[in-house]
Amino acid sequence: MIPVRIKGCTRVLGAPEGWTPDSSGPCVGLAIRDGKAGDMPVMESAWEPTPAELAVLNNGGRVYLRIVGTGHPPVMVYALGPGSSEEATHS
Repeated sequence: MIPVRIKGCTRVLGAPEGWTPDSSGPCVGLAIRDGKAGDMPVMESAWEPTPAELAVLNNGGRVYLRIVGTGHPPVMVYALGPGSSEEATHS
């Protein structure tokens, strides 16, 4: 998946503390939008599948979420179509 700039971006996250590119691979900046879901603070990012990933998804593949660390925060994964007021933009 390719991280894309999200509409209304409020900040860009860098690599987590202790990240080692030699062993963990590259870590690009992640544009996020701070907001709220009800009374809870949230951070949202937008991702676009590569053509190869889109082919996998169209053939019944699944989206996986990997969290760095040993604690799993509450997360949501969802899709929005083109034209949505929350859609991402290419940077």
